[in-house]
Order: sequence, then C-alpha cells, then structure tokens
Amino acid sequence: MQVRILASGSKGNAVFVEMDGTRLLLDAGISATKIKKGLLGIGVEPSSLDGVLITHEHRDHVAGLPTLCKWYHLPIFTRPGTIEHMKERAAIPAECFCPIGEAFAINGLNIESFNISHDAAEPVGFRLKGRKNVTLATDLGFVTSSVQAAIEGADVLILESNHDPEVLKQGSYPWPLKRRILSNRGHLANSDAAWALIRMQKRPEKVFLAHLSEENNRPELAENTVQGILERQGVNIDLTVASQTEMVSWYLN
Repeated sequence: MQVRILASGSKGNAVFVEMDGTRLLLDAGISATKIKKGLLGIGVEPSSLDGVLITHEHRDHVAGLPTLCKWYHLPIFTRPGTIEHMKERAAIPAECFCPIGEAFAINGLNIESFNISHDAAEPVGFRLKGRKNVTLATDLGFVTSSVQAAIEGADVLILESNHDPEVLKQGSYPWPLKRRILSNRGHLANSDAAWALIRMQKRPEKVFLAHLSEENNRPELAENTVQGILERQGVNIDLTVASQTEMVSWYLN
C-alpha cells in the first residue's frame, strides 16, 4: 500500500494511492506529462490506473485530465455537477465519465465522497476504505461537522493547510480574492487545520498538510503553526508538508 502526493498547491494537485490491488489517481491538476513521469518514477505504468477521482472542476485539479484520458482512456469518477461545469469536458470522451454518489466501489475498494464547502459546483473530499483508511480533504473554506465526521478514523489524512490569514491580509492579492479565500467557501487556514486534527478522536498515523498557497503561506510556517497548536494541546501527530514540486510519500509493506 502506498500514498504518493505527486504535487500539491495552488499550481496543481495530484495524489496516487495504491491499496488492496487498486491504483487510483486523486485529481489531475498538473500536466499529463508530469503525472506520467511521476508515476513511472515509482514503477507505476499510468495505463494501469483503475481510475481518476476528481474533487471539483477548478483547473488546478483537472488541468492534465484531457491529455491523460486521450493517452490512456481512464475512467473518471466525480459528481454530476463537476462534470457539467468542467470547462475541459468537451475534450474528454463522454464514456470516460462515471458519475458518482456518496458511496461507490472500484475493484472492491470502497470509496465515499463527502461534501465540502468550496466555491465550486459540487466539490467533494474522498475517503478510501480498504486495508487502511486514506482520506483527502482539501479546498474547503471551513471544517463542517460532516467533514469532521468524514475525516474521523483516517489512518492517512491529506488535509488542506492553505494560508496564514495575516500573511494573506498583508499580501498583494486584490481584496475580492482575499475575501474569497477567507470565506467559508474558500480555503482552510493553518490554524483551522490544526484544530480539525485536535478534534479527531482517533489520531491518524500520518497527516500531510496540503494545498499550500505559494504567496500566502510557507512550508515551515504551516508546519510550525499546526505543530505548535498540537503540542500545546498535548497531541502528537506525524506531519509532513506536501510540496508543489517534489513528491512526498507514505507506504506500508
């Protein structure tokens, strides 16, 4: 079993998960060439993927999807609203789209999609339930009670830690964009990610802090903020900050 974050951040997101004999790509927001190179670098032929799970239609989550499907004709699992609002839809064969509900399975691997609060058509997080529980929750303005319930029990959690509010407020973004990011349908702040972890009853074996803003955050700031809050609450969790440019991994023999 392995979890490999090929890229995570404002410029593109893609996560590879292999569990119980099933190989999945979660989001395809970097180029198909980079996805192919990243997978081949860990000995995975892209054509062996059993599917691509898409959280929502924003470009940093789907940019590589048309070319990837052109090359490998992979099934795409996502909510109907995401399909409808995806600008790249016309460049993807219609038969590749597999609309999903809240629960489905791929090759016997049970998957749950859960609603998140983000300014997209029908955005979701994913919970993969097999040998381990791997949960992805990024691109959310705040952690609702349903999201908190969805991340509970995760062995490996990929959780957004997008920005530091003070850095964002003092930065160069125009105010409408700052307001969007800070809103309940925007992105999760470092401290909010920490408190979501503290509220978990079962501590994950591994947490990846993901989708960091290039301008409104720094890897060391995200890690220090989250780690500091956890330590003050007496909580110990293995944290790794995901990167836009370098793969980070977790695997179990």
